[in-house]
Amino acid sequence: MTIPVPGTPSLLRAINDRAALEMLLVHGPLTRPELGSLTGLSKPTASQLLSRLEQAGLVVLDGIREGFTGRTAEVYRINPTAAHVAGLDVSPARIHAAIADLTGTVIGEHTLPTPGRTHVDAVARTRAATEGAAQVAGVRLGELNRIVIGIQGALNPSTGRLAYAAHLPGWHLPDLTGRLSGGLGLPVAIENDVNLAALAELDHGQATEARDFVLLWVSDGIGLAVVLDRTLHRGAHGGAGEVAYMPLAGAPLVRGGRWAHTGGVQQAAGHPAVLKLMRSHGFRGTDAVKAVGRATAALDRRPAPAVSGAPTAPGTASRTSAAARRTSERAAEEGDRATAALTELATRLGVALANVVAVVDPELIVLSGDVLLAGGEALRSLIERELQTMTVPRPRLRLSSVDGNAVLAGALHLALTQTRDQVFSSTVT
Repeated sequence: MTIPVPGTPSLLRAINDRAALEMLLVHGPLTRPELGSLTGLSKPTASQLLSRLEQAGLVVLDGIREGFTGRTAEVYRINPTAAHVAGLDVSPARIHAAIADLTGTVIGEHTLPTPGRTHVDAVARTRAATEGAAQVAGVRLGELNRIVIGIQGALNPSTGRLAYAAHLPGWHLPDLTGRLSGGLGLPVAIENDVNLAALAELDHGQATEARDFVLLWVSDGIGLAVVLDRTLHRGAHGGAGEVAYMPLAGAPLVRGGRWAHTGGVQQAAGHPAVLKLMRSHGFRGTDAVKAVGRATAALDRRPAPAVSGAPTAPGTASRTSAAARRTSERAAEEGDRATAALTELATRLGVALANVVAVVDPELIVLSGDVLLAGGEALRSLIERELQTMTVPRPRLRLSSVDGNAVLAGALHLALTQTRDQVFSSTVT
């Protein structure tokens, strides 16, 4: 790519091209007058710009629009086929891959199961998952511009090796990024899965207006993403936010915690601990998510407290069946148990977050991961209440608003951001 020299016409063209493409991404199809109005460009400049972008294959004609006076104008839109990216979400059980075009529209997905917890060929599995999604999308692997992989671990920038990922056998290769890029013949980036979920919140979730925030992820594992001045903070060894290994008051002190699912916070609030807690209060399930969901549902079913002194119609008490009273009493008792269970979980997570708040002082905490989402607003409000009893700063707590797979959404967002930077500069010669 030729870098435009400051102060030259090529630099001005590059700036104008980028501004126009960004407007088309945000607003959708536009006419030349609309594009000129949004960018402040004159009619001749806007016409030359669109011609240049059309020749470069970045925009295409999208029909004709008729105005109120009967005059017509050509409508232009981003060419979605000008670039394609892949996002992958890697877990011990499967690799979920998705392909998106330049506009960000997902056009193909594929899930590749991982048989058992056996050693895998990371390069071959990544290739197979990506090719599966590409086949659904109708593109070839070689047509992809780049791939971003979200993984339950952290890449150490000084060694190039994956850390915090003993549960992913086969992924601990030297120069993992280089091996994957060479094996697929494409640029590859590897990012922590919780960090990618935070990027999705920045792009179209709860953190679009936040500068400093953290995202707490509670699922089979626990992680935290730290975003400062709208930039991910990864730490010197890539391990910033690995709070599962953080010692926690009340939890057993774990030394030498290099293995998966160890550490104070994980011992207190990981899947096994949450499932045990819920079951101790009578909420069973095959996993923690189902058990927390049942406790949350019990709260929703709890009858509203009777209003003291409310008038009662004559004969009402006699018409109320004993069975109905027993049902109401059982719902109230179940609701009390649910409150106790969720409050205990909220206390454990509140203690962990209090340590984070004392160090980072974020303006916002986003709660994500299937356990926290299963707890919904009830668990969110309990965590907020517990946290505010332990900290001086009082950050806002919000449930994630990213639909679907937040890790995959973040991977595609990062891949598209990097690809657009490259593609949108391709008109400069």
